[in-house]
Amino acid sequence: MAILITKMNGEQEPFNEMKLDRSLERAGASKEMREKIIRITVSDLREGMSTQEIYERAFDMLRDEERRPVAARYSIKRAVLDLGPSGFPFEQFMAAIFETIGYTNVRTGAALQGKCAPHEVDVVAEHEGKRVVAEVKFHNSLGIKTDLKVALYVKARFDDLSAKGEKVDEGWLITNTRFTRNAARYSNCVGMHLLGWDYPRGRGLEILVDQSGIHPITALTSLSASEKRALLDDNIVLCRQMPRTPEELRAYGIPEEKHDAVREEVSGLCAVPKANV
Repeated sequence: MAILITKMNGEQEPFNEMKLDRSLERAGASKEMREKIIRITVSDLREGMSTQEIYERAFDMLRDEERRPVAARYSIKRAVLDLGPSGFPFEQFMAAIFETIGYTNVRTGAALQGKCAPHEVDVVAEHEGKRVVAEVKFHNSLGIKTDLKVALYVKARFDDLSAKGEKVDEGWLITNTRFTRNAARYSNCVGMHLLGWDYPRGRGLEILVDQSGIHPITALTSLSASEKRALLDDNIVLCRQMPRTPEELRAYGIPEEKHDAVREEVSGLCAVPKANV
């Protein structure tokens, strides 16, 4: 009988070796390291063990024994979570991804007038002649899902904009976590695009991050939490925005003995953006 593990939202599911292996492979872990992590995880597995504990053990092994960018890529879900507590950095992160995969005229915090009310739209962009309007919902916990109530109110905002004559060819609802089943069913029914963790299946947010080469600075394992916060407070959200010179790094409280490690990780993790992925 399969051992049940506990997810962030309290639900339980059978432990799946293949799922762990896929996440490690996506991060770039070697076959030998993946086998080692799975072997140790299985040997230590116990009923009710949390997915967070499994993640932390795997992350620690990647950080200590693999090349540094591998651990950073493996931590992307938590790294996006660390863009909080406000949702503004996540909006900037999503805007950068849109730009990298070929969207143009990308704006954040756009003020648009609907028929009945004004709206501040998180992200507006254009792609292949279509105008895309996106509402971005950031959650501070992986256990929180974007639900039907949110989908209903976002669709109402898009409808109000369209009623005024605003060009809204595609309405998107984007989250850094997951959607409830009812939210997904409703959105598919009314033609609203959803993007979240592992949604759509095989084309979710984690795949888009991999394809775009865009990573948040919170993924860098060479930085402390306070150093990352200092950068975020100065609107440095993306790995590619990371300062490189000794003077710039010191200005954010990063000691000189860490500079080479930071620059090496940035170079390994933050690939040159690939247009039109």
